[in-house]
Amino acid sequence: MGRVTERRKVIRIRDGALSSRPDTLVAEEPLEIRLNGKPLAITMRTPGDDFALATGFLVSEGVLAQQHDLQNIVYCAGATTDGTNTYNIVDVTTATHVAIPDITLERNVYTTSSCGLCGKASLDAVTTTTHWPIHDTPPVRVSPELLASLPDQLRAAQQVFDRTGGLHAAALFTEHGHLLDIREDVGRHNAVDKLIGRALQHGNLPLSRTLLLVSGRASFELAQKAVMAGIPLLAAVSAPSSLAVDLATETGLTLVGFLRGPSMNVYAGEDRIALAAVAAVQG
Repeated sequence: MGRVTERRKVIRIRDGALSSRPDTLVAEEPLEIRLNGKPLAITMRTPGDDFALATGFLVSEGVLAQQHDLQNIVYCAGATTDGTNTYNIVDVTTATHVAIPDITLERNVYTTSSCGLCGKASLDAVTTTTHWPIHDTPPVRVSPELLASLPDQLRAAQQVFDRTGGLHAAALFTEHGHLLDIREDVGRHNAVDKLIGRALQHGNLPLSRTLLLVSGRASFELAQKAVMAGIPLLAAVSAPSSLAVDLATETGLTLVGFLRGPSMNVYAGEDRIALAAVAAVQG
């Protein structure tokens, strides 16, 4: 538990010269998530914040919505044949009032991007299962200048990335640009799940007055997670997918891509961004 990094021998080639030295790598191990004792999903993740990851995953799949929906979460003892606990299996127990959907090991839960659903079915699944419709949230309005300040804050807070160069990050900010929480993981979807799971554990859902920033691209799955947690604005330093834009348009999510310094593309929900001070679009 807590194996965030590992050391491996590496041969370095620099300017034609060879040297051998240990290198720090980000750890990657499987995590099996069980729901009320039944296997649900397996994800490759960076160990750490495993309970939050599992909780956030269940929020994004529409199983959990409030702190009181979660009864207990534990690592499974005796995870190997010799009874050793590997800390790679967690079991989430829900409260008795929580309705459990028909779930399978392949993560075919509502709307994950790997589930094989067609685009329209995926969009419909999110809009019909979210507990926190973004259209119903209080208005949030931010400036392009505020958005432009977020990537530097995220990068400055990436402690493990500095040692490994191999981690994605997701960060929650207030509508005023103050950093609330940041999580790192080999998978950006896991980093987002860890953020959302921690928010549920602290009774902070919905996250209706926050901004979510992710390193890398914005996939449908990340947009889905934002919508399911009631987050009104998702920004990414790289490109969104077409289905992520469709979902943002359908649900009212503000989606920003290629957020790099003062430059950015707004793909949906531009009403939340104060554009009056920006020069008029030419042509």
